[in-house]
Amino acid sequence: MAGDHKLNAYIYFEAVARRGAINRAAEELSISPSAVSQQIKLLEQQMGVRLFRKDGRRLSLTLEGEQLFQASSTAMRILRDARQSLGASKTARRLNLRVAPSFGVRWLGPRLSDFIGRNPGWDLRIDAAPDPTNFDLEIMDLDIRYGLGDWTGLFAAPLTCDYVLPLCSPDYRARMLEGDDIWAEARLIDSARALLQWDPWLLRNGIEARNDKAILMDRSSMAIQLALDGIGVVLESLAVASKAVLSGGLVPLTPAIPVVAFEAYWLICPSRHLSRKAVRTFREWLADAVEAHEKDVADILAAHRMSIDHIDAPAELVVRMAGKR
Repeated sequence: MAGDHKLNAYIYFEAVARRGAINRAAEELSISPSAVSQQIKLLEQQMGVRLFRKDGRRLSLTLEGEQLFQASSTAMRILRDARQSLGASKTARRLNLRVAPSFGVRWLGPRLSDFIGRNPGWDLRIDAAPDPTNFDLEIMDLDIRYGLGDWTGLFAAPLTCDYVLPLCSPDYRARMLEGDDIWAEARLIDSARALLQWDPWLLRNGIEARNDKAILMDRSSMAIQLALDGIGVVLESLAVASKAVLSGGLVPLTPAIPVVAFEAYWLICPSRHLSRKAVRTFREWLADAVEAHEKDVADILAAHRMSIDHIDAPAELVVRMAGKR
């Protein structure tokens, strides 16, 4: 505690010397003038010299006071610079990220342990929210969005594709294959916010199917879970369902029909954010994570002998575009 009082005395002295008055220094330091005055008197007693002399209403430094002010102001500047440096370092290791909910749960979430393992000292804040970030009003570094890439006024880099195909549990596929017409019997599960839904997919592949047993879910995660539970067939992307396929929980219902692929996941932010250390570090890690994901997709397609039907944009297939998957 004694050390704290001594340090306070130098802080108060430096403020009085700089402002030229005890009242002004007290106002700057948010303490009472009497507290400042007491500390100055104690400092003068300890040093055995006068530090100030009155010049009208203003205090001016004595020769000894001038020497102490030069030393104390230098020390205060060093402390302020160190605090700012530490604050900047902390900010550089903090990432504020928003992500589309299902992608956050199914794709990003299982991979975050790798990022944290590589960057153990980071402060990571993730908001899995349906609405895109308003970067002018919100404190956010990056946003991972689902959509067509038309993010006006923002930097937008494609992250990974939607690889869309019908998926179901192994038991459900076995039951469907026992029937005469799988499309007449299958219960179709749609994701309400998906760019590609069942009706345009069926039309594209010349398939007629009864939809009297269809289920429409608000989120891809919910639709995938129904398929895992053996309720029906979900038309989904390997971007959010690859883990379930790799584990064997889901299998392609119709491997003979090509997977439809198009760019759908984007990394967006204002261009000014690209120079931030946190953004650069996360983008570098994300590139490695996407590369590993693309390898998983290739392994899945090879295992099921499936081909890819790449399209530039799914405009002719889009039922609705909400960008909030």
